Amino acid sequence: MDLRIFTEPQQGASYETLLSVAKASEDLGFDAFFRSDHYLAMGASDGLPGPTDAWITLAGLARETRRIRLGTLMTAATFRLPGVLAIQVAQVDQMSGGRVELGLGAGWYEEEHTAYGIPFPKEKFARLEEQLAIVTGLWGTEAGKTFSFDGTHYRLTDSPALPKPAQSRVPVLIGGLGATRTPRLAARYADEFNIPFASVEDSERQFGRVRAAAEANGRKGDDLVYSNALVVCVGRNDAEVARRAAAIGREVDELKANGLAGSPAEVVEKIGRYAAIGSSRIYLQVLDLQDLDHLELISAQVQSQLN
Repeated sequence: MDLRIFTEPQQGASYETLLSVAKASEDLGFDAFFRSDHYLAMGASDGLPGPTDAWITLAGLARETRRIRLGTLMTAATFRLPGVLAIQVAQVDQMSGGRVELGLGAGWYEEEHTAYGIPFPKEKFARLEEQLAIVTGLWGTEAGKTFSFDGTHYRLTDSPALPKPAQSRVPVLIGGLGATRTPRLAARYADEFNIPFASVEDSERQFGRVRAAAEANGRKGDDLVYSNALVVCVGRNDAEVARRAAAIGREVDELKANGLAGSPAEVVEKIGRYAAIGSSRIYLQVLDLQDLDHLELISAQVQSQLN
């Protein structure tokens, strides 16, 4: 079971804070550092000191880390043109020595689009599908040849399809709980399928849909990595769990029901339930980015047991 650290910087984090978390993640043996791609805080947070851009952040981290994988859950297709996104991700992959992964989603948070003047189209899923075709098509075009695409939303003519990533294939993550279109899209384009903040039962049902879609598309169901993203709140005792829950404005019982919360033993047991239904990677949503002792505890008493 891979454990990856997943952050939500729109809630309030500078680049220096993200760097400290990424370096701690690397030093403590976690598999990767991922971040959301949002420009506006959610809920009661004031978001100070303000948003950071996902791919600018990852470019910086690419030069300041050496081992951990780096990526997004999920880059919003509404934020970037697909040709530009392919260039950005390829460049950051080169800067990292081949450690980048691209999570790409349709985009959903209308308020952040309004706040920063970003168009919020009514039909987002079709745009996402075209973006996936373009980004993977550009990367997959043989050097010296050109790539063209004539879609409803995007058109590319004789693109040189450069630059190329350092990796022969940048892993692409697709996720969500959509019953039909999402599995179909994952079956065609995804290397990994991720389910955010869902129960074991809902995850098992959706993994089954994706496996069936992959097989219908001529792939083996096990060709994809299956993963979950879950909020994490671990403590050495009940008081520490309660303190960490209060720091992120959540209730312990709710966190235990919907995330990974409690003692290290409780969290290991629940992760085992996700592993039993085919999940091989957990993105630990860490909301208090100042609490690096939390990461140390998870590394020492959760990750060590899983390994």
